[in-house]
Amino acid sequence: MSDRIVEFDIAVIGAGIAGLTCAQQLRCLGHSVVVLEKSRGVGGRVATRRLYDTQADFGAPFLDPRERLSQQLVQVLSRAGIVVPWTDTVYQVQEGDGQLNPAVNLSAPYYVAPAGINAVGKFLARHLEIWRCRRVQTVTPTDQGNWHLELEAMGDSGDAAVPLAVRAKAVVMAIPAPQAVMVLESGESGLPGPFVDRLKAVEFDPCISVMAGYPASKQRELVQGEYRGRSLLFPPESPLRGLFWQSSKGSGATQPVFVLHSSAEFAEKYLDATDLESVGRELCDWVGEWVFPWLKDPEWMQVHRWRYAFCRRSLTEPLLTAMTPLPMVCAGDWCGDRQIETALQSGLAAAEWVSDRLGGGPMPPLASLWEAIATKK
Repeated sequence: MSDRIVEFDIAVIGAGIAGLTCAQQLRCLGHSVVVLEKSRGVGGRVATRRLYDTQADFGAPFLDPRERLSQQLVQVLSRAGIVVPWTDTVYQVQEGDGQLNPAVNLSAPYYVAPAGINAVGKFLARHLEIWRCRRVQTVTPTDQGNWHLELEAMGDSGDAAVPLAVRAKAVVMAIPAPQAVMVLESGESGLPGPFVDRLKAVEFDPCISVMAGYPASKQRELVQGEYRGRSLLFPPESPLRGLFWQSSKGSGATQPVFVLHSSAEFAEKYLDATDLESVGRELCDWVGEWVFPWLKDPEWMQVHRWRYAFCRRSLTEPLLTAMTPLPMVCAGDWCGDRQIETALQSGLAAAEWVSDRLGGGPMPPLASLWEAIATKK
């Protein structure tokens, strides 16, 4: 394992949508940037799992292009063949009768990636230096006027030559606020108390996601019956938040795959459960009661818990900044209430703030940033 310490202008912690957008903008402005990500993949909650010869988007199920930044991104992704329109109607499930009533008629359709929604994260990660399987343990200022970041190799640590320490003139923390608090409080960051207190005030709701596959005969029934329920919502009192027909996102699916999202209340109850399979089966039982009885009996199932799924109490500004003792900015989809749109806004605002502090040039138009990512080899 290398004991080198590599220096960059900026270290971005977290390879979610906000972190990748911020890093891309800073790279385009000529800064040296490293992205530090504790998992193997990129995209954060824009996540896909490969399993049983198929795939499931177990985090964000789609892109909603009704806001300006998301719309610009979707346009570029569409031209690149990464995303396609999926549905323009969200349905509300009524208990017991299986009736689907339109809850929202969208002004623009939701978009999905047939290859998996994490293709969006992979697109935003192009050309960036990303150190995967590296969790930041501490962030401390040095006497030389830069931040020192101690890293921990996670699981299969990937490239053993990647160092376990980084130094940077500025740090962008693009991870959920509670995780940022844990990092900052694990060392002597020297950041002002009010800065950390603002982070502590941000609160998240959890969610439990179930990926479930069913017999191939059921897929044929759904297609032949022109089933409309690609995206379903459930009443507030239900233990279910949403149900998404995963196998309708691309052509050639041989079996139906659905992804269930639990309510926050249900997830709180089982967040630390050791037997996640039983939790998943309980949710399948519920969705069988509300939609199709055969949804109670999947051929296979995997369960994932999201501790920081949806921001319940968000920051009211697009980012949180400090200059004492050195430039530090926190950003993410918790800096507002529009999830991916907020993540894009916050990531761009963080890049502009950091570049201003380090003497960077003017910010390029966002459309040119997306096009540069798409066209650069």
